[in-house]
Amino acid sequence: MLFIAEIGLNHNGNFGLLNELIRQAKLSGADLVKFQLGWRGNKGEINYIDDKTLRLILKISDYYSIEPMFSIFTDEALVMAKKYNFKKYKIASRTLIDNFALAKRIIAENKETFVSLGFWKKKNLPFKKNKKIKYLWCKSNYPTFPWELKDFPKTFESSSIVGISDHTVGIELSFIAISRGAQIIEKHFTLDKSDTTIRDHALSLTPKEFKFLVDNGRAMSKMLNYIK
Repeated sequence: MLFIAEIGLNHNGNFGLLNELIRQAKLSGADLVKFQLGWRGNKGEINYIDDKTLRLILKISDYYSIEPMFSIFTDEALVMAKKYNFKKYKIASRTLIDNFALAKRIIAENKETFVSLGFWKKKNLPFKKNKKIKYLWCKSNYPTFPWELKDFPKTFESSSIVGISDHTVGIELSFIAISRGAQIIEKHFTLDKSDTTIRDHALSLTPKEFKFLVDNGRAMSKMLNYIK
């Protein structure tokens, strides 16, 4: 099992929170902490991550021994990211629609790449079969309500879609995904769900909730290997 703590914009533009967000994600059992590079990232915007801030994220992540990952939203963001030779990338589903050429350039980097499929409505998957591409089912509604889940996969086994990016409130859908064979869970992560600065706080997990998901999700996945 791989658990991704999506910090995204939940720093609210206060990069002084980065240390605590990353620290708590590590303590909660996350394998990766994920940020967004280029989304609402122009100078003066809430997610303006310049080279100095990017280096800070890398230093904090290294200190707490957790791997950082970035969704790449612009060509400039990809240029910045390439300087640091990241092991993994993320392609948001909106990038598949808004800038497919950029998505192809990210794939061409030949790194392990997670691809969300929320906005992707075509029958075929976006890219040719590649072991380094990990597709994640998601619904690009914030939050996603239970009655919007009618197309949720019945199984993730023997499928190119190996996990989910969970935008629902709570942890139930993530557990259902694990019970159906999902091996990757991405879930938004916050220090305060009542924060209204960014809509994502309301559908995020607190450190205590994320740890509950990780501990029990790993146990479920391990047990499933014995009862198949």
